[in-house]
Amino acid sequence: MNRNMVLAEWNRARESLRAAETLTRDRCYADAISRCYYAILHAAKAALQVHDIDAESHPAVRRMFGLHLVKAGEIESEWSAYLTDNRTPRHAARLKTVRPKLLALLKDFESHSERQRRSGEVAYDLTWMWAELGLKRE
Repeated sequence: MNRNMVLAEWNRARESLRAAETLTRDRCYADAISRCYYAILHAAKAALQVHDIDAESHPAVRRMFGLHLVKAGEIESEWSAYLTDNRTPRHAARLKTVRPKLLALLKDFESHSERQRRSGEVAYDLTWMWAELGLKRE
């Protein structure tokens, strides 16, 4: 494992997430969603780097992530839905067959965020994403 490569990708993921938070505060929701996608992509690349797997293109990252981490049981399939299914959150929100997975994933993210908030950490507010995707909490 090349620790520097892992940390470089992880830091890019965190930077993309910080950018998404800034864009959200500025109500630039479409750009915030794009930054969230890149946060996921760079986090996936960091996870692949832990296993000495290098993937540069977006399709290669999705393919390698699915093959080497999801199918191998290293990562739960629920967390890889957007990366390996090759769907955007907006696309998933429109598909009746996929929408329940998206709802469950958003609820999981919110639960995680709530635990962070309760422990005094900075927590991410997903309210804007529910609205941007046209979804209602059930």
